[in-house]
Amino acid sequence: MTKLGNLFKGDKVIWIVYFFLCIISLVEVYSAGSQLAYKTGDFYRPLFTQGAMLSLGMVVVFVFHRIPCNYFRVLTLLYPIILLALILVLVIGTKENDGSRWLPIGSFHFQPSEVAKGILIITVSLMLAVSQREDGADGKIFNWIVGATAGVCIFILPENFSTAGLVALVVLLMMFVGRVSIAKIGGLIGVLAVVGSLGVALLLATPEDSAVLSDDSPLHRAKTWKHRAEKFFVKEAYVPPEAYDIDKDAQVAHANIAIASSNFVGKMPGNSEQRDFLSQAFSDFIYAIIIEETGLWGGAFVIMLYLVLLYRASQIAKRCKGSFPAFLILGLSLMMAVQAFVNMSVAVGLLPVTGQTLPLISRGGTSILCCSWFIGMMLSVSIYAQKCELKRMQASGDSQPETKNITEYDEPDATSEQAD
Repeated sequence: MTKLGNLFKGDKVIWIVYFFLCIISLVEVYSAGSQLAYKTGDFYRPLFTQGAMLSLGMVVVFVFHRIPCNYFRVLTLLYPIILLALILVLVIGTKENDGSRWLPIGSFHFQPSEVAKGILIITVSLMLAVSQREDGADGKIFNWIVGATAGVCIFILPENFSTAGLVALVVLLMMFVGRVSIAKIGGLIGVLAVVGSLGVALLLATPEDSAVLSDDSPLHRAKTWKHRAEKFFVKEAYVPPEAYDIDKDAQVAHANIAIASSNFVGKMPGNSEQRDFLSQAFSDFIYAIIIEETGLWGGAFVIMLYLVLLYRASQIAKRCKGSFPAFLILGLSLMMAVQAFVNMSVAVGLLPVTGQTLPLISRGGTSILCCSWFIGMMLSVSIYAQKCELKRMQASGDSQPETKNITEYDEPDATSEQAD
């Protein structure tokens, strides 16, 4: 057990959640990948491909969870580089599903927006950490955080509006946790609400044949945004089931059928019927397939995993002596949890269709590696928190039995314990 504990250092709950998400991913991507198997002619290819990416992701977790969390500050130096990568995506990016989001690097396609999420969280965490005062965060840091976030979002937005919105929402939550002025956060939310409402109204009022919505426009994705906004905000008159055009909005229709046909208990893994009709059954709408196959209990279990991850991160943050590790683990967990709830909300019809995947479950390359990177950094912070806890116990002369679970970690050095 000691050797196993030395291998899987850090918070055991995070490790358990991570392994459960990986297992669910293997089972459901294999089950939902019928279209991929049909296209390639290889029945096992979806399973092997996903297994390979998850295995590579596990290597990423092991590497990063061994790095002291305070060293992650250095990654803020990559901020200008990731901005350059986001600009290159707009210029020479590879298109898929009507969006240019990937940079081709040989035979591998790299999605800079996924890396940008992590780099921005690290950057904002450091900003919040160095700005902490007794009465809250220094007021000047608000403009710096907004500027850093805007720099990322403005280059993501033209090709991936939902990701830009997700990043902005997570940063807002981080500022709230980081004791930034409530008045400033409220003012920013007000401005964003007004701009967003005007944008949606203008988009709905723009004619289909407008130059703004043409395929050659820099905002060519606006046509897709318009269609999705119309379907979600403009409610049509009731259409009887026998007259419903299922091909008109196939993704949402088949997702609803998958959920409705689960009969609470599900059809069991491998028995999905709607996977053959959902083009993104293994990605954007995999949660609908999970419910179809495992029922509402399976869907609730997936929700619980992300909630546990978020709750555990909050508990670890409380034990951190330094501000940077605490903000870092909260930001990373918020990013994964919020993205998960956006994906699941789309699958059940609570939000308009987006391109957000279910973290560590949906089929993917860059997304799986980046989520594994997040998990690795969270585990690194948990090790730091355990060191802080042990240090406090030793200082107070506490010799409770729980210390046995902590002493397997190295004694924290003075530099890692300094408050930010």
